[in-house]
Amino acid sequence: MGSSGPAADAARQAFRERIEAKGHAVANARDAAAGLEAAFASGALVRTPTLDLMLGDLARALAGDETGKVGGKSAEAARFILRAISRELDSA
Repeated sequence: MGSSGPAADAARQAFRERIEAKGHAVANARDAAAGLEAAFASGALVRTPTLDLMLGDLARALAGDETGKVGGKSAEAARFILRAISRELDSA
């Protein structure tokens, strides 16, 4: 069982809202990851080893190629990873 209480619930909901927001998938992914990091830092959620690995995968997907551009494949990878993170958040 993951973190409980209003702060944990709010952090999970905020993450899910960010990944479903209208806008560019990569920008939404970066915003969602930043919000999740803030939730970990505040203690609202506890970082799990699985989430840590998933966030590392997300960071690599968002890093872009050597020109710094993040294209369609990165956006699709980010969406896939974000959905997995959303499912795992119940354990955080």
